[in-house]
Amino acid sequence: MEPNESTGQNGMRLRTDLRYRKRRDQEVEGMKQETIDRIRKFTSDRDWEQYHTPANLAKSISIEANELLECFQWSDADFDLEHVKEELADVMVYCRNMLDELGLDEDEIINAKMAKNEAKYPVELAKGSAEKYTELKKRSGQ
Repeated sequence: MEPNESTGQNGMRLRTDLRYRKRRDQEVEGMKQETIDRIRKFTSDRDWEQYHTPANLAKSISIEANELLECFQWSDADFDLEHVKEELADVMVYCRNMLDELGLDEDEIINAKMAKNEAKYPVELAKGSAEKYTELKKRSGQ
């Protein structure tokens, strides 16, 4: 096993490279208003709001997420970080556009989803497991 790897459930090797986890322990705020304004201006200056229907934005998020996935197509560890950053930024820009189009608050929807996830994946059942919640319930007899 390489340094910075550990074995997860079912013997799966997990990379735990600390270079890519450094921000987890830092306090992080949401997207800065200046960045949001820049995204909105970019879209408005090009008159692209007309194309930003929820369906089109959902398609674009999916397309860009798949381009992000392509960065890891042949290796979990050997990837171009600059390319990853570009594709991740594309996903985030389209997500910001979707929030605007639907009039949603990112903190509100994320916290609502986290509450559901916490209920579906209680720590006592899910800790250290990659199983889906339906499997966790079966295993626990619920």
